[in-house]
Amino acid sequence: MSSTAQPPLVIPQHVAIIMDGNGRWATQRGLSRTEGHKKGAEAAQRAVEAARDLGIPYITLFSFSSENWNRPASEIEDLMNLLRYYLKKETSELQRKNARLVVIGDRARLPADIQKQIETSERDTEHNTQLTVIIALSYGGRHDIVFAARELARLAKAGKIDIEKIDEDIFSRYLMTKGIPDPDLMIRTSGESRISNFLMWQLAYAELFFTNTLWPDFGKTDMEEAIAFFNGRDRRYGGLSRKAASS
Repeated sequence: MSSTAQPPLVIPQHVAIIMDGNGRWATQRGLSRTEGHKKGAEAAQRAVEAARDLGIPYITLFSFSSENWNRPASEIEDLMNLLRYYLKKETSELQRKNARLVVIGDRARLPADIQKQIETSERDTEHNTQLTVIIALSYGGRHDIVFAARELARLAKAGKIDIEKIDEDIFSRYLMTKGIPDPDLMIRTSGESRISNFLMWQLAYAELFFTNTLWPDFGKTDMEEAIAFFNGRDRRYGGLSRKAASS
């Protein structure tokens, strides 16, 4: 008897993750939200490692949204301190992994020393080629679109671009993710089923995978489950399904 060989898994080129559930994870264990965020940072490290092991070229992690500035000042301070620690610690680790760091979002709202560390980390890793890690900090999808629209409006007003020639491709070049392919797969943890103002333009054709796993518990097995889901999808981009096209 001959067995039918299974086709190899298709690995998404870009996986974007909404890392949700740190607070609930901590509450369930009687711990502070800060402890939940610390465990969440460890899960982010595992996700980057999993992406590297699985051959995913781009991974975006939604670390801090523009709406997160509305959280209590003490929690924001704890998050900024965690960010300081991991930016310094992970830059050398990214270098070792031949990984590049890119940060998107409204940097002007971040503390000056963190802005400086981001610039240093991006510069030190800019020539690495195996993996690109995009961190969304102080990021909002609507703001991203408005930012691009303003830039194009300035260029049009200055006569540097013909407004009639602006199309989706040109518009994309002025988003914060310029030069980065749109996500093929978006993962959100903790059982929520929203994109929460995350990469609203870029996620237009992404497959959306929602899991009940709380972010601090997320690991390589969860990433593999999401990729298996991705492989089960029929990505039509508005056209016919593969089955219908072949019949």
